[in-house]
Amino acid sequence: MSDGSSSAQSRLTQVKDFLTFNKTATTPPFDPDSTIFPTRKELPAIVGAPPGAAWVWGENDYIGRINLLTPARVKAASAEIRTGELVPLNLPLNVPEVPAFGREQFKHEIKVLAENIAYDDLYHLNTQSGTQWDGFRHFAHIPTGTFYNNTHGEDILGPKANHKCSIHHWAEHGIAGRGVLLDYRGYAHKKGIQYDPYDYYPISFEELYQCGKDQGIDIRPQAQGGDMRIGDILFIRSGFVEAYHSKSPEDRTKMALRPHAIGPDDGQRWAGVGQEEKVLDWLHDSYFAAVAGDAPAFEAWPSHADYHLHEYILALWGMPLGEMLDLEKLAKTCRAKNRWTFFVSSAPANVHGGVSSHVNANAIF
Repeated sequence: MSDGSSSAQSRLTQVKDFLTFNKTATTPPFDPDSTIFPTRKELPAIVGAPPGAAWVWGENDYIGRINLLTPARVKAASAEIRTGELVPLNLPLNVPEVPAFGREQFKHEIKVLAENIAYDDLYHLNTQSGTQWDGFRHFAHIPTGTFYNNTHGEDILGPKANHKCSIHHWAEHGIAGRGVLLDYRGYAHKKGIQYDPYDYYPISFEELYQCGKDQGIDIRPQAQGGDMRIGDILFIRSGFVEAYHSKSPEDRTKMALRPHAIGPDDGQRWAGVGQEEKVLDWLHDSYFAAVAGDAPAFEAWPSHADYHLHEYILALWGMPLGEMLDLEKLAKTCRAKNRWTFFVSSAPANVHGGVSSHVNANAIF
């Protein structure tokens, strides 16, 4: 587009915003308080970034979509607190007892300071072994080996290591806002849809749309006439935790220890959100501040596409990705109240140089 055309378009946008009381994000760095953001197909090209990158919050930004959790949006979300019930969203640190993908088991030791008088705890854990936030250092855009906002492996480990995309940036900002639950597992039970959360099963956009419709929610972005607001925190229950508690310890261990290899023949197989264009458009265009689920990978695993949702969500868009949250009590509470939105707060670990974190989250009704 020529400079003249670009200038004219900018003026038209300003006039339209004035008349509609909106604020359109057009040129990076975006103002987080904007009310209109570009769709995935409208994203501006960013020099030095992979195609489809939404590195739009500034050159030194390491919190990505968390920027959308502005004081105004957090304050608006607090209106979801009506009765005060607390619903923790965290599995015990030792669940799963045997983690998938070859992760280390949680170990807990009591340290005696003075017998019968004082004690300490010692924890040994992999932050990816249970309820977790995948940080922006966790998964790169594979074709370019690039993590969010031009971060690379040498920034994470080695003589040039620094704090780019460290999890402590999230901790210093904080995570709180309006949560929205899509209880796909409950919907599947209701409609007679049978699948095993311990096997590959891709949940399509259409299925999620119908799930939302059954709950009385239009899952499209508000800009498209739906109910998803900018800065919402999305939760999808696909049934892993329910299935985990229904299996014997021996069966759980056997499934967790299935061989892991990259590609569609991976022995690690889990139900989750499917890899499809409609899903990509929806997850991006809704401008969620974060997305999370109860599944070990959030997305259906292994991917049968030539990409992973992790690449888009984490590396290209800078959107926190939660896995293995305990959504059982949350689903029961939402269904009993017939309301699927709530206030949610999470406290990521304040670890300089950290890759990921346990979620440490509560929903409040």
